[in-house]
Amino acid sequence: MPRFYCQAPLQPDALLALPAQAARHVQVLRLQPGQTLTLFNGAGGEFEATVTRMSRSEVQVCIGAHQPLDRAAQRPVTLAVGMPANERMDWLVEKATELGAAALQPLMTERSVLRLSGERAEKKVAHWHSVAVAASEQCGGNRVPQLLPVSTLAAWLAQLPAAGGGARLLLSLQPPCQALREAAAQWGPDLPITLLSGPEGGLSQAEEATALASGFVAVSLGQRTLRAETAALAALAALLL
Repeated sequence: MPRFYCQAPLQPDALLALPAQAARHVQVLRLQPGQTLTLFNGAGGEFEATVTRMSRSEVQVCIGAHQPLDRAAQRPVTLAVGMPANERMDWLVEKATELGAAALQPLMTERSVLRLSGERAEKKVAHWHSVAVAASEQCGGNRVPQLLPVSTLAAWLAQLPAAGGGARLLLSLQPPCQALREAAAQWGPDLPITLLSGPEGGLSQAEEATALASGFVAVSLGQRTLRAETAALAALAALLL
């Protein structure tokens, strides 16, 4: 059954005109009145809905019963990542959504190729949100990860609370490091984790030192040198799957 994200209050038996993007997808699929689809709004669970009216400009549905399905990962993980260049960030957002990341924090670091600010940064975050929505629709997720505003690493570290808020893990190639799974096993399976991963070339030694001073624990995936997006996703998979 087709699934669509609908950022609106959903109530059983209510009639709803689908948002423009969802309506376009329904029209492309050539769904007809009487056919069903699934809606979710990120608040948990999902709703079956029946198409009641189709026009060139609008698709109306009648919302059915709420299904309290929760496919979110038990452990909330925020992935803070030095943005890789080109289209790799799109791919990273898509796959992180499929794996079950709770939030994504795009960062600019000393070695970042991609530099964003102002309106350009806002447009990129909106684009990545749409990538996450599409990935959630495809993979069966009922919660779209939060896409946080682009920040410099220094500014982001400075605003983190001094203590609490869960565990903090830093993917590093600099010894000494704990194995990622060993470090994560020290905490309960539902403890929130913030996972920090660098861009191409990794974080600088000064940046790693600042992160460690901010309460991060250096962890490693092993002796292989992985691409920036591969390392972040491999660590995310190790924490969530």
